[in-house]
Amino acid sequence: MGEEPIVTEAVPVPRRAVGGLLGMLTAPFAALYLVLAGAVLGPLLPWPGTGARARTAWQGGVVRLAGVERARRVAWFGDRFPEHYRADGRKVLRYLARRTGVGLVAGLVLGLIGFGAVLVALLAAGVLRGTLSVADLLGQVLLGGVLLFLAVQGLASLAELDARLARECFGPSEAELLRRRIAELADSRAAVLHAVDAERRRIERDLHDGVQQRLVALRLLLGRARRGGDPQRTDELLRQAHREAAEVLTELREVAWRVYPSALDTLGLDEALTGLAERCPIPLRVRHRVGGTLPGPVLTAAYFVVSECVTNAAKHSAAGAIEVAVQRDGERLTVRVEDDGRGGADPAGGGLSGLRGRVAALDGTLNVHSPAGGPTVVTAELPCG
Repeated sequence: MGEEPIVTEAVPVPRRAVGGLLGMLTAPFAALYLVLAGAVLGPLLPWPGTGARARTAWQGGVVRLAGVERARRVAWFGDRFPEHYRADGRKVLRYLARRTGVGLVAGLVLGLIGFGAVLVALLAAGVLRGTLSVADLLGQVLLGGVLLFLAVQGLASLAELDARLARECFGPSEAELLRRRIAELADSRAAVLHAVDAERRRIERDLHDGVQQRLVALRLLLGRARRGGDPQRTDELLRQAHREAAEVLTELREVAWRVYPSALDTLGLDEALTGLAERCPIPLRVRHRVGGTLPGPVLTAAYFVVSECVTNAAKHSAAGAIEVAVQRDGERLTVRVEDDGRGGADPAGGGLSGLRGRVAALDGTLNVHSPAGGPTVVTAELPCG
C-alpha cells in the first residue's frame, strides 16, 4: 500500500564514522564539478541548439555524483531506499548542492578538531617544560573543552542533516508519505462503506427471497389448515407448516450468521471457522495455528475473508475441496484460502473488492491468485499488534 518509507539498519559507530569521512572526501569533488560544469555548460543552456545537450550532460554528472552518495549511505550507514523511487532532476541537483555544503562544513569542523589536538599537544609540552602556569592551564582546558563540545555537537548535527537530505532525495519525504497515507485511508474508508452497503443489499435479498417467501408459504399453510374441514388433511397441513417453520428458523440462523457469527465473541475464530466448515456444502479443511488473543476487528476481518471465499468457491468454482490455513507470525496474521476449482476469479469483483476494502482498513493486504483452470488462492495478511 503506497510508497514504503526508508529503512535504516543498525550499523556500528566505527563504520558510520568511516562513511562520514568518505562523505567529507567526496564533497570537494562534487563542489568542483558543480563549479566547473556550471562555468562551462551554464552559458550554453539558454541557446536552443546547445541547451538540450548541455542540460543532459549537466544532469548526467549530477545523477552520477548523487548515485555515489546514495551508494555511500547504503554501504556505510545501512540505509535501504525504495528501489523503484526516482527523484526528478531538480530534486537531485538540490540534494547534491546541499549535501556538498554539509560535507565541506563537516570537513572544516573536523579540521578544527585536528587543529585543537595540535594545540593540546603543545599545551602538554608546555606543562612538561614548566612554562605554563596552573591558571593558564585551567583556562586553556576550560576553553578547549567548550570548543570540543561545540565541535562534536556540530558534527553530530551535520551527520543528522546528511541523513535527512538523503532520505528526502532518495525516497518519499515525510510530508509525501503523510499525503499518500491520507489518500489511502480515504480510499479504504470509501471501500469499507461500499462493502457495508453491498452487504446490506445482500442481506435484504436473502430476507426477501428466502425468509420472507418461506414465511408467506407458512402463512398460507396455516390459513388452509384453519379453514379445512377434514381433520386428516388439517393434520397434514400442520405437519407441513411445522417443517416450514423449522426451515425458516434454519434460514434465519444462516442469515444471522452471515451478518455476524456470535461464536466469534463467545468461542473464538477457531470455533467460528469450524461452524463454517460444518455448514459448507464442499469438504472444508481448516488449520488454525494462532496463539494468544487477537483484536476484535482482526478476528472479524479474518472470518469474513474465509466466509466470502468459501461462499464464492461453493457458488462459482465447481471446487471439490477447500483448504483454509490461519497462522500468526509475530505481529501478523495470515489467512490463506485455497480451492481446487476452475479458477478465473475476478479480483475486482464485488465480493473480493469488498474484502480488499475491509482488509485495507486494518492496514492489511489481500492477494488473489486465480489462473484459468485453478487453483484459486486468496491470501490476506492482517497486522494484529
